[in-house]
Amino acid sequence: MKKLLSILVIGGLLSGCSKVLDRQPLSQITPNNGFNTENELLLYVRSFYDNMVPDADGANKEFYSLYGETASNIVLTGLSPEQTGNRPIPVSGGGWEWSNLRNVNFFIANYARGGLDTTITYKYLAVAKFFRAWFYSGMVAHFGDVPWYSGPLAVSDTAELYKARDPRTLVMDSVVNDIDFAIAHLGASKNVSEVTKWTALALKSRFCLFEGTFRKYHPEFKLPDANRFLQLSANAAQALISSGVYTTYKSAADVVYRDLFTALTPIADEVLLARQYSATLQVFHNVNYYTTAPSFGKPGLEKSLVNSYLMKDGSRFTDKPGYATMQFYDEMQNRDPRLSQTVRAPGYKRLDGNVTLPPAYTGTVTGYQLIKFVTGAANDALGKSPNALPVFRYAEVLLNFAEAKAELGSLTQTDLDQSVKLLRDRIGMPAMNMAAANSNPDPYLAAQYTHASGANLGVLLEIRRERRIELVMEGFAWNDLMRWSEGHLLAAQFKGAYFPGTGNYDLDGDGATDLIIWSGTKPTTPNVQLLELGTDVVLENGAAGGNIVINKNIPKNFREDRDYLFPLPVQELLLNTKLQQNPNWK
Repeated sequence: MKKLLSILVIGGLLSGCSKVLDRQPLSQITPNNGFNTENELLLYVRSFYDNMVPDADGANKEFYSLYGETASNIVLTGLSPEQTGNRPIPVSGGGWEWSNLRNVNFFIANYARGGLDTTITYKYLAVAKFFRAWFYSGMVAHFGDVPWYSGPLAVSDTAELYKARDPRTLVMDSVVNDIDFAIAHLGASKNVSEVTKWTALALKSRFCLFEGTFRKYHPEFKLPDANRFLQLSANAAQALISSGVYTTYKSAADVVYRDLFTALTPIADEVLLARQYSATLQVFHNVNYYTTAPSFGKPGLEKSLVNSYLMKDGSRFTDKPGYATMQFYDEMQNRDPRLSQTVRAPGYKRLDGNVTLPPAYTGTVTGYQLIKFVTGAANDALGKSPNALPVFRYAEVLLNFAEAKAELGSLTQTDLDQSVKLLRDRIGMPAMNMAAANSNPDPYLAAQYTHASGANLGVLLEIRRERRIELVMEGFAWNDLMRWSEGHLLAAQFKGAYFPGTGNYDLDGDGATDLIIWSGTKPTTPNVQLLELGTDVVLENGAAGGNIVINKNIPKNFREDRDYLFPLPVQELLLNTKLQQNPNWK
């Protein structure tokens, strides 16, 4: 059975500080009867996985809303409040949820009650501290300062229940202490279903990179020690790299990247931890449905992402004359192979089919239809996708290492060769050259990432390019823009493929018309996609052509003085008058 399925359901979704933190876990385990054997400790810590890793429904949110992919890479027919600058202050909830922490802290307070030797108990305590570090690093990224609770609270603990938020600096130092304990005491054997020493190193590299870059690029918060966190990130990633336990998955260049996300069983060469599903057990997620069904907003990847993929020879697509008006078939030729394994490109075939399929505008608003994570057509129904979803992947660790070193100014070509080069090698792309990148920074990327600067500007931009491409739709986009202080990109107009106007279009280069953009009298051509100009598709310049534009008449906005942190819910401020709202939320 899938190990990440919860064995125990501990706690509930509660709101209100006093309600969240004073409830006993809703299970039969108590301090007096639940921690007497190793098996009881094991059963308890398994309850953490469902609490901290998206469940069968949450897996959909992982790719579409929870981490903000809709805000920068994926385009839907509607806009979220985060994209319009109209995010409301919630009455309750809004991410200010503490029941998962209560579950973890209950274990930390009681794990030793059974009198078992620390050689047994510490490996389970390490799991609890891993999940507490994961919980708090997410809360800090979301809200900034938050109250730190190291144990479960009782009704009588009014001073703690109603205290002010603790400084971010204190909380993150406590998070580092937790993850260091986890690294020291978790097992070192590979296990795609349970956290290990290596998962803990990966998590440390992740949240320390976030914290270091957030402190560096947000001087308005006056947070110290940015370089200390960047160094902690680099050191954690280096320890994992040097261990030799993981490597990048190898296969044919035209399928190797795709296979990482369509495999039914996690590819253990590269995947440290995955959410697993099972057709046999009828445990599924919805990624196929959400990327192929016309009823779900017809998601599509956006133009600036597609422009970011390099040519197959390592040169920049955006340096090519006429790149901005290049039509779909031409722009997809001779590109980084990850593009055609992420976007439905010419020559695409479903995993369970032999028929070549052009992009289906019934399933995309931009023309760039997402195929990462998409399996065979048999899994397209609602709740029928069985493939594993990676949660921690070695590729991310390699990118964390390269970025942290570049931000510190200590990056070398050797560092790039033991990190980014591995990602390029497996798809047959030239290695990243540090000197060449720094001597000629990409103006296309520099115009997006306006806060990056310094002697390492060129290579830093290239690492960000690599990160966006390699990790697209894996839940990093929102946090990356927040930590880099590049929220202005959320207000940019979403664009799709370029069309010179109405007419017949061959999208896959086979000589047959796949799409007609029409105006006036509707064509009667059979077996061809028909899009009415101005109704089914909007081009920048109308009949004169241009890129597809989506949600053109909905103003987008991002407030630099407010939107890098989320607001605290009204109910919490009323219950606890010592809590203060985040800046400029009212």
